[in-house]
Amino acid sequence: MPTELTRVRVDKWLWAARFFKTRSLATEAIQGGRVDVNGTVAKPSKEVRIGDEVELTIGPYTHVVAVRALSDKRGPASVAQTLYEETEASRIERERVATQRRVAPPLGADMGARPTKRDRRRIERVRGRPGPPG
Repeated sequence: MPTELTRVRVDKWLWAARFFKTRSLATEAIQGGRVDVNGTVAKPSKEVRIGDEVELTIGPYTHVVAVRALSDKRGPASVAQTLYEETEASRIERERVATQRRVAPPLGADMGARPTKRDRRRIERVRGRPGPPG
C-alpha cells in the first residue's frame, strides 16, 4: 500500500503506520509535544521523508523509528509495519520499561488494609483524577 510519495504530513504518516487509531489522536499527540521529527518538536503539518527519524511517546513508552516508506492511507497492519523500522536502543528501552511496569506493585499496595476515605482521595490525586471536593 505504500505509494510513490516524496513527503507526507507527520500526522497522516503516524496514523497510516498505526501508531494512533485516528488522525485526530495523532494530531493531539503532536500538539502535546510528544512527537519529534529529526530531533525537533513537530507540528501536525510537518512533512516527513524517507530516512527521517521520528521519536514519539505513547503512554510510558518512547518509540524511536526511522521512516522507511511513506503512505497517507491506512492499510493492513502488515503493511503499516513496513513503513518504519524501530531502532535497537528504542526497542530495548521499551522492553525494560514494560518489565519494570510488570513487576512493580500496584498503586496503593503498600497500604496493607483497605484504604480509608482519606487514603482513597490521595490515590485519586496521584492518578490525576479529580476527586470529590473537600
